Amino acid sequence: MRPLLDLQRRFPLAQTVALVAIFVYGAATIEGFGQWFNLKSMLTLAALLALAALGQTLVMILGGLDLSIPGFIVMGAILVSELYGVHRWPSVAAIVVPAVIAAVMGAATGWICHRHRIQPLIVTLGMGALASGGAIAWTGGNLTGTAPAFLTDISSPAAATFGIDVPPIVVITGLVTVVMAVVLHRTVAGRRLYATGANPRAAGLARVPTGRVWIAVFAASAAIATLVGILLAGFSGADQSIGDPYLFQGLTAVIVGGTTIMGARGDYTHTVVGALTLTVLTTILVGNDVDQATNQIIFGLLILAVVAGYGRDRRLRDRI
Repeated sequence: MRPLLDLQRRFPLAQTVALVAIFVYGAATIEGFGQWFNLKSMLTLAALLALAALGQTLVMILGGLDLSIPGFIVMGAILVSELYGVHRWPSVAAIVVPAVIAAVMGAATGWICHRHRIQPLIVTLGMGALASGGAIAWTGGNLTGTAPAFLTDISSPAAATFGIDVPPIVVITGLVTVVMAVVLHRTVAGRRLYATGANPRAAGLARVPTGRVWIAVFAASAAIATLVGILLAGFSGADQSIGDPYLFQGLTAVIVGGTTIMGARGDYTHTVVGALTLTVLTTILVGNDVDQATNQIIFGLLILAVVAGYGRDRRLRDRI
């Protein structure tokens, strides 16, 4: 039993089995479900969700929860559209400046939480409101700008990558997944993150700079969320509520992937599979005309089932 549990912690076996089962059900109940055009659309949506859930994955491995992600997504979408489309900034500057601003705000969040021992839940809620509210106030509520055209090409399901009929956003997410697997499991930064999430006091005694870890993680989470907002501006245009779906869905993807809020347990590869699973499930529900309320109920039951599985997994490990 222990080898199987250890293997599940390293590879998303259970999540992959669930994904395949859900996909087979969709292919059997919805005509054209498995056609390449539909697959590209699902992969694109899953890629955006997976990227939006990256920062949350890192924060939850640390032992926290980031509620500022929707706010930074809104900020990224608005700023890139206004800076590029209205103020005529170069596209690179219109992308880099919002990401840097977000990183500074995220770093402040990490410093406040670590220095004053405040729950991230509270600080991130306020910082997210500051990010989105500040961006909306700066524009006066009038969103008239447009994102650079190449962002639309990157995030479009119909786009190709170097002539290959795969959306660029899917390739980018795949590369990010590989990089994160290396960073989390093969670098000092990754080991410090897991050590801090497992036991901050013990990590500090082992000379792990836990304060820097907190600052770096929240800075990364804010910057990543802003970059996702920038991509979404190219995908669907800037909107004041563009980040709202990614709080619940992103958190669900992380939880379904196996990352727990208790810290030190989780992996981004699992989150990506969780995002794929949720996207396929959502597509099936929409294809079968299931209303939004029922969708929420199903996702809630899914989260409860996964959390119950965590408890069972922990009891099995304790017995072994």
